[in-house]
Amino acid sequence: MILCVRFRLEPADEATLPRLVDLLREFTPVVEAAPPHEALADVRGALRYFGRSPAGLASVVRVRALALYGVDCVIGAGPNPMLARLAAREARPGATLVVEDPAAFLRDRPVAALDGVGRATARTLCGYGLDSAGRVADAPLAVLQRLVGAKAGRELWERARGIDRTPVVPNAASRSIAAERAFPHDETDRTAQRRALLSLAEELGARLRTEAQVCRGLALTVRYADRSTTTRSRALPEPTAHSAALTALAYAVHDSLGLQRARVRGIALRAEGLRDAEGTAHQLSLDPADEKTRRIEAVADRARARFGPRAILPGSLAA
Repeated sequence: MILCVRFRLEPADEATLPRLVDLLREFTPVVEAAPPHEALADVRGALRYFGRSPAGLASVVRVRALALYGVDCVIGAGPNPMLARLAAREARPGATLVVEDPAAFLRDRPVAALDGVGRATARTLCGYGLDSAGRVADAPLAVLQRLVGAKAGRELWERARGIDRTPVVPNAASRSIAAERAFPHDETDRTAQRRALLSLAEELGARLRTEAQVCRGLALTVRYADRSTTTRSRALPEPTAHSAALTALAYAVHDSLGLQRARVRGIALRAEGLRDAEGTAHQLSLDPADEKTRRIEAVADRARARFGPRAILPGSLAA
């Protein structure tokens, strides 16, 4: 049995996640963090050891998270990670949803809810009337393989039937990293917000390059004076750790929000879909300005590594 624990964390409190993951490790050593606010725990051994049901063990986890860190959570439980994650999305705040009959739980779910089904695949399947997990499960395997490919078709067919062979991997590499800037007062100046975005993109880019990683997209979260938030995600044209590309995308997402005179209390930027830079394809550029920027970036990284993170800054941040 797998528990998917979704902690209700504000962007500024994401640093608490490692301690919450350690809390889960008191019950089982098989815990996989899924930043910014989620963790998977394989509790099959813990259920026998503590003599509790999945819902009973989940209630203990919730009480301890509230008592020790003041963090509430929703918990989904299922026989594999996919079902546990789906259950966590359906669970009410402060409650646990346990999937006991995978076929019945999935039957009426839209096909896009299944792991690995993006918008393009969902559009293709819906065009053939396969708009729900139940209809995909009832379809012949050969039909699905003709529509989406041999390997993807088999994985789709299995997941529609509640089969997910993905293991819970302890100490897995993080799939995202985030940074945040809080303003000392309600900020309505668009220029100040863009300076914060530039700072965040520079920080994330430097961290990615230091760890030899690239990201596939960015998620921007804006926190307002009334504590409400808005989050928007957008994919990059290609995986990158280039600060200029990250900054351009961050600006584009920020502009799409149309904040105008909104009272902004803080901005968080998350690099998502991390992967190793080695082996990642990069489109060669014929733009000499782009090549020059990348060379300058490499020199700046070496200077920061030797003299500190503020040794070299963009001019608008140094002013």
